Amino acid sequence: MPALSSDEIVTVVDGENRPVAELPRHRVRGENLPHRATFIFVFDREGRVLVQRRTALKDVCPGFFDLAAGGVVAAGESYETCAEREAAEELGIRDTALAPRFDFYYGDDCIRCFGRVFTCVHEGPFSLQPEEVESVEFRTVEEIAAGRIAPLTPDTLLAFERLLALDTGPDRG
Repeated sequence: MPALSSDEIVTVVDGENRPVAELPRHRVRGENLPHRATFIFVFDREGRVLVQRRTALKDVCPGFFDLAAGGVVAAGESYETCAEREAAEELGIRDTALAPRFDFYYGDDCIRCFGRVFTCVHEGPFSLQPEEVESVEFRTVEEIAAGRIAPLTPDTLLAFERLLALDTGPDRG
């Protein structure tokens, strides 16, 4: 039987993203300890972004909209392995190339993480993880940038803004 997500062991990092401890996820979240996370932006061929509605069960930002799939990097796991695992678990995306884009830091009163952003092109079908994802739909970059989708998870919004600043064009995958 897999461990509950609150019992997953997570690598805690310092301000330079160097590992300093391995602790259960519930402690990392409860004490807002810095850790690593992945952010996978899924685009369709038209350049629209797959937006997720988080379930009410999520430990951070329940019911918010997420602009990216992803999650906390487990102890001993690479960003790449985590991204592949999260894309498969949350959305059923397998055998699709995930392109690494950039690393960034996000911090607030609830989350402190060093994130790695990935992108891919995938149009479905999607198999949603019922504990994490309530629904998904493709939305335009313009709708998101204009604030027409709210509330948004603040970490995925920052990652999205930085991704847009790269001006990667319509072929983001």
